[in-house]
Amino acid sequence: MTKVTFLPHEKICPQGKTVEAVDGESVLDVALNNGIEIEHACEKSCACTTCHVIIRQGYDSLDPPSEREEDLLDKAWGLEPQSRLGCQAIVAEEELIVEIPKYTLNQVSEKR
Repeated sequence: MTKVTFLPHEKICPQGKTVEAVDGESVLDVALNNGIEIEHACEKSCACTTCHVIIRQGYDSLDPPSEREEDLLDKAWGLEPQSRLGCQAIVAEEELIVEIPKYTLNQVSEKR
């Protein structure tokens, strides 16, 4: 099990949260399985940027992003060098610290 810490986000996770993740699980699935409702408009198919996260610690432990993921990330709000799509960032053995960006480019949210 690997420790994943989600930094506080005003709406999605106000207190922040540290959870245990199974190696091989995506950062998005870790969040969703622990009550952190990160948007994922394309249902985890690497077709949008709504699950954009920034890996503040442990970025180098992740497999490199695919060309498709990099192309999509170019469209993400608040892109940083450690940005990843949560659906594509797979937890390895190193502890992660994850920041959820303040905004998403999703035009229509499923939540009201």
